[in-house]
Amino acid sequence: MKPHFHKVPSTSDHSFTIRYDKRPNFGTLWHFHPELELHYIVQGEGTQYIGDTVSSFSNGDLILLGENLPHTWRCSEKYFQGNAGQEVEAYVLQFLPTCFGKEFLELPETQSINALFETAKKGMIIHGKTKERLAECLHKTVNASNLERIINFLEILQILGTTSEYETISPGYANSHLANISEMRRLEKIYTFVLAHYREEISLEKISSIANLSVSSFARYFKQMTNKTFFEFLIEIRISNVCRALIEDKLPIEVICYECGFNNVSNFYRHFRKVTGMTPFKYKKHYTRG
Repeated sequence: MKPHFHKVPSTSDHSFTIRYDKRPNFGTLWHFHPELELHYIVQGEGTQYIGDTVSSFSNGDLILLGENLPHTWRCSEKYFQGNAGQEVEAYVLQFLPTCFGKEFLELPETQSINALFETAKKGMIIHGKTKERLAECLHKTVNASNLERIINFLEILQILGTTSEYETISPGYANSHLANISEMRRLEKIYTFVLAHYREEISLEKISSIANLSVSSFARYFKQMTNKTFFEFLIEIRISNVCRALIEDKLPIEVICYECGFNNVSNFYRHFRKVTGMTPFKYKKHYTRG
């Protein structure tokens, strides 16, 4: 999927933007922008596409995205049905790495911030007490003004720059071919088709025709662009949807297996363990308890 450049609204009155969103869904556009983005999902669930990685998102996730890292949060279908009271909520902080000037990042005291910005290029999901502190900071910064706003923002950078409570989301992205925006045109058609048809059987012949390539050329192209085979990618999308269904806890595991595109239970269990490191039952037990 070709990421679209997104112009982040800004004014001369502010050095960075922060907002609280409450709307039906997060949209479907895979996009990028030069601003870093700290995204705290208060309410919402679905599948996220960050760099070259596919995974689930849910309530309480807090993610820092580096500059020009393509991303989208595709909500589950219930958020597109216009149901009253079914909305997503999020705090979104966006800022240029040079929002305080290039000289700011050259200070001896800001070297941890430079390191943070480099790590953020891979995407970071924040955990633990750090997440709790940042959620509180975002809440108070939305309602702050003038110097208080700047102080809160610096506190956010200080917390992020010194924490070890995080995991990188797409560690292979920065050095992959996918980082070259000009090489991603066909992926837009491929991703869009797979998102709409992942429950069905998708042959290499079919997806190759969508990309307007021969089967052998498509296999090489997709591997080069994403560092994984097409079927590895398809399995990731199916498992991501399985994980969300397990957390919702409305259907038996075997039913979820078939609902998400697997036609063989034993293969489903094998793929699930390979992707998540645990059985579906253990995953369901762990997250429904949480």
